Amino acid sequence: MTDSEGQRTLEGKVALVAGATRGAGRGIAVELGARGATVYVSGRSTRGRRSEYDRPETIEETAELVTAAGGRGIAAVADHLVPAEVEALVGRIDSEQGRLDVLVNDIWGGERLFEWESTVWEHDLDNGLRLLRLAVETHAVTSHYALPLLLREPGGLVVEMTDGTTEYNASRYRVSFFYDIAKSAVLRMAFALGHEVGPRGATALALTPGWLRSEMMLDNYGVTEANWRDALEKSPHFAISETPFYVGRAVAALAADPEVSRWNGQSLSSGQLARVYGFTDVDGSRPDAWRYLVEVQDPDRPADTTGYR
Repeated sequence: MTDSEGQRTLEGKVALVAGATRGAGRGIAVELGARGATVYVSGRSTRGRRSEYDRPETIEETAELVTAAGGRGIAAVADHLVPAEVEALVGRIDSEQGRLDVLVNDIWGGERLFEWESTVWEHDLDNGLRLLRLAVETHAVTSHYALPLLLREPGGLVVEMTDGTTEYNASRYRVSFFYDIAKSAVLRMAFALGHEVGPRGATALALTPGWLRSEMMLDNYGVTEANWRDALEKSPHFAISETPFYVGRAVAALAADPEVSRWNGQSLSSGQLARVYGFTDVDGSRPDAWRYLVEVQDPDRPADTTGYR
């Protein structure tokens, strides 16, 4: 599953992946573990109680995958909308480890809350406001409590996970009013955090995967990772999609880069970083989804990933 065997470049490092139950968060946690990191994986879905998503993935399962990959996975139940729970989580990390080297803000939870191309006056207001709280407020709460610990030692890394690069989102309407604001706000968060943590010896950046083959996306297409290409009959451009481990490898590469500060405040993508750091997805390819979207999908050209993966 990982390509980091023998590359224990993060041994002794401590990471918190906030929102690691599934999708990109799980892929990131596993790949950090594959490089030897101790990874706290937080979320609301546990074996004892499912979140409002009502999906089978749990933080305990993610922690076990981290450990199996070669790291140390620690499941930590936390609702990142509840400041007291986040404060307690960071206090636990401080008590048990005395440091925090990597913070990944991947909390999202909005897949069932947004409505495609629904205007602000047509969109369900409660769902839209809930989406903003889950996608934006959670990141602010987590950074508020976690950054003092991360800044205790120089070289810390903060990764704000979003959908789309600054360049792509600046000129394109993304799904709906609420979705567009949420994803753009996280991009701006990384920019602002870069100004705040950069002078204090840390790096903050925004990172987006491409078309992600998350558990929920695979379910939506009625396929599994083993036969995901069967979905191309329904959605040919899905050919550019990538596994959650691809963006996970991007975060692992960033965390191991002694010159990571060159990216401070910037907006990055998994495909972009694959070209810089040389990692691949699990199938050995290097999908460059955002370039593909601009040059092939958005202009409504026939699906063809030649030269893009």
